[in-house]
Amino acid sequence: MPCSLLCIAVLFLGIALWIYNWRNPRCNGKLPPGSMGLPIVGESFQFFSPYTTSDVSPFIKTRMDRYGSLFRASLVGRKIVVSTDPEVNRFIFQQEGRLVQTWYMDSFDDIVGKENILSSHGFLHKYLRNLILNLFGSASLKERLLSETEELTIKNLQLWSCQPGVELKQAMATMIYNFTVKKLFSCNDSRSAKKLRACYSAFLDGLISFPLNIPGTAYWKCLQGRNKAMKVIKSMLEERRASPKRQQRDFLDIVVEEMKKAETILSEQTALDLLFALPFAAFESASSAVVLALQYLRNNPLALAELTQEHEAILSERETEDSGITWKEYKSMTFTHMVSSTTFHLRLSMKLIFRKVVKDVQVKGYTIPAGWIILACTPAVHLNSDIYEDPLSFNPWRWKGRELNAGSKFFMGFGSGARLCAGAEFVKLQMSIFLHHLVTKYRWTVIKEGDAVRQPGLVFPEGFHVQISKKNSYQSVAEQ
Repeated sequence: MPCSLLCIAVLFLGIALWIYNWRNPRCNGKLPPGSMGLPIVGESFQFFSPYTTSDVSPFIKTRMDRYGSLFRASLVGRKIVVSTDPEVNRFIFQQEGRLVQTWYMDSFDDIVGKENILSSHGFLHKYLRNLILNLFGSASLKERLLSETEELTIKNLQLWSCQPGVELKQAMATMIYNFTVKKLFSCNDSRSAKKLRACYSAFLDGLISFPLNIPGTAYWKCLQGRNKAMKVIKSMLEERRASPKRQQRDFLDIVVEEMKKAETILSEQTALDLLFALPFAAFESASSAVVLALQYLRNNPLALAELTQEHEAILSERETEDSGITWKEYKSMTFTHMVSSTTFHLRLSMKLIFRKVVKDVQVKGYTIPAGWIILACTPAVHLNSDIYEDPLSFNPWRWKGRELNAGSKFFMGFGSGARLCAGAEFVKLQMSIFLHHLVTKYRWTVIKEGDAVRQPGLVFPEGFHVQISKKNSYQSVAEQ
């Protein structure tokens, strides 16, 4: 009996020591302030809790108030330092490949694929990014995608205007998805495309979630969707590799050609992970941004009036009113780009960028040990009241005279530097074309809407239901 009590005492002492060491990590210097929670679980449940505000997440905001702009925490067994300091964030981005390297949660890699472009480094990342730019880069946008996107937008707006109502988020996502898979795989209404679309239904809910692989959880559903999608994509890849070269090349043809090269670095698994992520990345960002833009414009008549005026002016300067949007016209949409930036400025309130520390990092008098994770909270720049007056308001004019490139120091919603999102310009193009045709030829009435929920991805549980109707000539003249 005494021996049993001794064993229990030793066990409890070991557990207590484990918890103490976890909550008081060692460091060759001074750690940022903060708390670590319990081992393994840490503060994960608070981090993953949904919220409806457009502000920085409650998890981060409460700790900013308590500890300042740099603090430590723990998520799913990882020791992290959260930075809401603009200078520290820029320093971290500049140290990519030297003091830090890109890192994502294990759950993210399990779902997107361990060889996905976001988790790749160095030459491989650059190589994959250039592959994507073949499809979504400025040259392709200018030569092909602008006119094709406009044609698709006109067709769908016409279709929606004949319906009593439409759930816009889902309708936009479907439109963009069909267009993207056509560009990727040369399929649109095919059986494979529809089957693949169904696999992404629960993708966002589980993409950044607590990695609990139990039937019914968001993480489990997401993994099931990935497994099904990968079977479809692998089947299409194998079929294309066995078939002769196509006349009109799509992205899958480019991938197959790369894989056939003698000294290629594109493995089959890397190709599959890339092909899996692109459809979701293409339709999710643009569809949620359009819905938010309409919500904001509806409540800001001055912004809607100036947006409409800009696009009516473009029409009035054309020799033929029904001619398509030119690249010059797209680039001239100054206020439209300000509206887009403001929407992403508010949409990306949970845009968090993870980096793994390779060597000890010294910042602001603190030491971040090698092996720890730095979580750079970019909305600290976007939503900083010292930089922008009333940062949570929808105020497109705040960007007047400022650089609006996706990777500028004022706007980091799409990353920065070598990690700048390859599809950023494509999303802006889609949004600009949609707004152009919506405000010049249609009007919309909200039938039903609910709050946007961040968990941390952006979702609309109650949807955004609108009725879209054509403007008559009298309404157009009256607005002008």
